[in-house]
Amino acid sequence: MSSDEELNEIGVLKRREIEARLLAPIVEALGQKFGRQEVLEVIRDVVTGIARHQGQELATRLGRNDLVAYGESVEPWSRGDALQLRILDQKENVLNFDVTRCRYAEMYRSLGIEELGSILSCNRDASFIEGFNGEITLERKHTILEGSSACDFRFSKRPVAHAEREAK
Repeated sequence: MSSDEELNEIGVLKRREIEARLLAPIVEALGQKFGRQEVLEVIRDVVTGIARHQGQELATRLGRNDLVAYGESVEPWSRGDALQLRILDQKENVLNFDVTRCRYAEMYRSLGIEELGSILSCNRDASFIEGFNGEITLERKHTILEGSSACDFRFSKRPVAHAEREAK
């Protein structure tokens, strides 16, 4: 079992809480010394890089990187009722769902660190799917952490010809 798999045994929600409780005071101290926005930008870059790598690792572990496999792999993020999902559309090239309850957002709010929570959790999603499969895009216009009633996840696989043109 890889280290990410072992960490996910405790559930991603608990993992994010541990990370947030450690990082929040560090971010505060670094922000006072070096400027909060600069520190948040560095954290955002590091977290999205980690997420991209974790997406690649998931695809390798699953032995496939299609939207069906991705849809079947969300259990660690949902464990312990961390997310309540409403699946809207699930096909070979489309996966659309809404998160109607997010205990991650609730946890970050309870700690008073919504902005950091957005970086540690919400901000990861597009980079994660990019690492999982560069032909899949995520469009999300709303998150619960930003005050919406739901998070709208709209995944689609670009046609291969389109993805190849963008890569050039």
